[in-house]
Amino acid sequence: MNIDNYMKERVDEQIRWYEEKAQEAQKYYRVLKTAEIILAVLIPLMAGYATHRFIAFLIGLFGAAIVIIEMMSRLNKYHENWMQYRLTGETLRYQKNLFLTGSGPYSNGAETMENVFVKNVEGILTSDSSQLNMVKTVKEEAAPAASAIEETTSASAPEEPKEEAEA
Repeated sequence: MNIDNYMKERVDEQIRWYEEKAQEAQKYYRVLKTAEIILAVLIPLMAGYATHRFIAFLIGLFGAAIVIIEMMSRLNKYHENWMQYRLTGETLRYQKNLFLTGSGPYSNGAETMENVFVKNVEGILTSDSSQLNMVKTVKEEAAPAASAIEETTSASAPEEPKEEAEA
């Protein structure tokens, strides 16, 4: 297999696959999050009418639906997959462009002005994708820490003194 066939049959195909998978994961993630937000907004709006049995049932149903949506989103990792597929596709595109222009590790001697330009542009574009991935990772690492702090704070909060009833 020559390099042109490899680019067409392997690299381009993989770039296309990762783009499609990223778009699909993004679509599912956004649909589920939108549904979760809408249901979460409806609960307090309906709470004023909770004296009706049907409304109380709907509030409970919406709460259960939110939990199911969140668990499905976490189980299928739509957000993480969206970011990872996008990052991988962009990295493949970056390497392909460096190769096609003979830049970076694919240069065979002193780089021309065009090679340096391509390498710098591709570096900027890759940096943008990496920053998205880094923001996602920082948020994921911060969430459990914030939960742990919250749990520790609420668990160690001093108990209010109880007033003794006067006889």
